Amino acid sequence: MSDENYVADRIALQDVMLKYAAGVDERDFDLYASCFLEDVEILDFGEAPINGRSDWVEYVKGALDNYGPTQHMLGPQLATIDGDNAHCRTDVQALHYLKQPEGEILTLWATYETDMIRTDDGWKISRHRLVSRGIRQN
Repeated sequence: MSDENYVADRIALQDVMLKYAAGVDERDFDLYASCFLEDVEILDFGEAPINGRSDWVEYVKGALDNYGPTQHMLGPQLATIDGDNAHCRTDVQALHYLKQPEGEILTLWATYETDMIRTDDGWKISRHRLVSRGIRQN
C-alpha cells in the first residue's frame, strides 16, 4: 500500500468514527446507520450481543430516550490496516445529560474496539465492542 493510500484510509477510518459520534449526538440515525454493515456484530454494550444494523440502531434509539443532549468526544485513533480489513482502537469520553434527575450528568470513559471492512461505499463497521474504563454520575 502506498503512503498516499495509507493516509487516505486512515482519514476514512477516522471519519467513520466521527460520523458515528455525530450521528448519536445529533440523533441523525440515518448517518449513524450508514457507519455499519447490515450484519454488524455489537459486543459489550448491554447484557447480550446484538447482531444486525437495524437491531443495533433501534437499541441505541431506545437507550437515548433516557437522555437529553449527549456529547461523544473521541481521542486519536490507533488503526491497523490489512488490505480491505482494519482494526481501530478509539478512546471516548461521553457525556450524557440525564432527563431525570434533571441536571445530572453521566460520564463514560471507554475504548471502542472496532473492526471495519472496505466496501464499495467506503469503510463500514463489521464488529464493534465497548471496553468501559469507568462511569460517573453527578
